[in-house]
Amino acid sequence: MPTTAHEDTWVVIPTFNEAAVVADVVTTVRAVFPHVVVVDDGSSDGSARAASAAGAKVVVHPINLGQGAALQTGLSYALERGASYLVTFDADGQHRIADAVAMVERAKREELAIVFGSRFLDGRTRPGRLKSLVLRTAVWVTNKSTGMSLTDAHNGLRVIRSDAARQVHLEQDRMAHASEIVLQLHRTRLPWAEHPVHIEYTDYSRGKGQSLWNSVNILVDLLIH
Repeated sequence: MPTTAHEDTWVVIPTFNEAAVVADVVTTVRAVFPHVVVVDDGSSDGSARAASAAGAKVVVHPINLGQGAALQTGLSYALERGASYLVTFDADGQHRIADAVAMVERAKREELAIVFGSRFLDGRTRPGRLKSLVLRTAVWVTNKSTGMSLTDAHNGLRVIRSDAARQVHLEQDRMAHASEIVLQLHRTRLPWAEHPVHIEYTDYSRGKGQSLWNSVNILVDLLIH
């Protein structure tokens, strides 16, 4: 059973065709965080059923609207249910629950409104030389366009306090939403920090879009928008 130590926290998991892994991700998250909402963004593989069976609250988009839209739906759902802190968490199993816990605890301890996960603050994550170059270029573009000084702009693991989350209104539906949320959080002028996290690149996550080509798509999408 999930603990009650984080009753004030909701974990938001956008999902698209992750039936193979989403139940395991939800089970792992709910061992620590009792409140989990999975936003099924038009999946055709039974992701919603798998997430629900694992104990998550599930909101379904009848058609695929994009990860930005799914994230916005999840944030709104959690805020409407009184969340004080919100964690955005990927459905493919590449995020570590220990990092999410550490980030929430740091937010509370240091009175931070936003904690961004970064795979580049220590040497645990090794995305590969070319992928790293593309991601760091995306960081440079994001920092130039938002005025932030991040080391990792496209990491889906974040902690957002409710006062900051209420000021997020995502309109970009594809990967450009990652830069859009950075810009909107920066405009809140609330205290923030980065926290080192480890991204686990598995064969599954690479196959689902964590390839070098996907990183190039992120950069192209960012430049277009």
